[in-house]
Amino acid sequence: MPQYKNLDGDSGVDSYEISDDSITVTFRSGKERHYLFTHQEPGVAMVEKMKTLAIQGEGLNSYIKTVVKKQYAKKW
Repeated sequence: MPQYKNLDGDSGVDSYEISDDSITVTFRSGKERHYLFTHQEPGVAMVEKMKTLAIQGEGLNSYIKTVVKKQYAKKW
């Protein structure tokens, strides 16, 4: 799982894993730190945007907090 670059230095995201139709995001803290986002939940557009932000290393945490919110397929 690649480490998130965290170019701003203030992200709660630790790492991510991208597949064709999903992205798994691991946060630095919390009881359930792993979140799976799929083309089904929250949808293709949001997942593809999260993939882009993850690769760029900037804006992923903010996007999840402000746009995606609790629309995830699974957390653990």
